[in-house]
Amino acid sequence: MAGILDGKKIVVMGVANKKSIAWGCVQALMDQGAQVILTYQNDRMKRSLDKLLSDVDLQMFECDVAEDANVEKTFTAIHESVGNIDGVIHAIAYADKDTLEGGVKNVKKDGFNLAQDVSAYSFISVSRYASAIMNEGGSILTLTYIGAVRAIPNYNMMGVAKAALEAEVRYLAAELGKKQNIRVNAISAGAIKTLAVTGIKHHGDLLKMSEGFTVNGKSVTPMDVGKSASFLLSDLASGVTGDIIYVDNGVHLIV
Repeated sequence: MAGILDGKKIVVMGVANKKSIAWGCVQALMDQGAQVILTYQNDRMKRSLDKLLSDVDLQMFECDVAEDANVEKTFTAIHESVGNIDGVIHAIAYADKDTLEGGVKNVKKDGFNLAQDVSAYSFISVSRYASAIMNEGGSILTLTYIGAVRAIPNYNMMGVAKAALEAEVRYLAAELGKKQNIRVNAISAGAIKTLAVTGIKHHGDLLKMSEGFTVNGKSVTPMDVGKSASFLLSDLASGVTGDIIYVDNGVHLIV
């Protein structure tokens, strides 16, 4: 049976482990027929991916988004290996522990800049170099959280970075849609117990709070997010761009 992504080449950036949202996206994309290409930050992350992919044969390319030159080099290498691509999932964010736990009032300039650089600016960099090797009608997708538009307890600086990220989605959608007919969107995923979430102070309380606000009493899963990502990366979503799509079982209706 044909999938909605048959023949599509999709780059997924930010797979950390089998519990990560990005990995749920990889599984859903493959279920829909996509050829998935992964990027990893460094040798340590590659070893982790090697274990995760022991039964799956996917191409992997190193990409530390801290430098534009690295991103450009990665997408050049991808292009040389597989040709043009059809989509990208950017699932990358980071803030150091002190910056996350100290509250926004106490954020230091270095911590602010690091969080914005990795969590928000990297999406601009990725979009720049990915769009250069992307087929017309392609799709770029990133991941955000309701903390971008609400003051979620202990989300702190990451909420500020995600707010910048969501603004970038709108501006990039306007630019890339006009020039290359490339769509740009974000999924605002519900709270899921991932490695990233465990870095947030009192993350257990956050997960319980989020689950309590869902309409059915159940938290979303990485695969739930992956299914929506598959739609947004497919031609079925040809008219959807510049949007923040909530995949949180209704949490945003109440919070």
